[in-house]
Amino acid sequence: MNKLLFQSADFLSRPPGFYFVLVLMVICTALVPLGWTDVVTYALSVAAIVITGVVLIQGYRDTAALHAKLDELIIALEQTRNDVIGLEHRDPKQIKKVLASLEHEAGCIQPGKR
Repeated sequence: MNKLLFQSADFLSRPPGFYFVLVLMVICTALVPLGWTDVVTYALSVAAIVITGVVLIQGYRDTAALHAKLDELIIALEQTRNDVIGLEHRDPKQIKKVLASLEHEAGCIQPGKR
């Protein structure tokens, strides 16, 4: 099932998938004057839910890949600290605290100011 979801998300997030959805929307719009308003409303509602899922799946894939690449860079550089690897899995308050500490250390922000 996951493979089908990822393949669908991949197709719908590219230009051919976008054009496919546009064609379906034009067909649905053409059906409204024929009295198929309920069908069109249902179809567009389902399409909105599916597109939301596609955005979430693609966002998850992109974010996970980006984290893996950044983790690889951190590991590859000897002078970096490995304590930030996996930061995205921590509590939001912990992430904010680590971010503030890193920004302070880099000289970006004065302590206590945000």
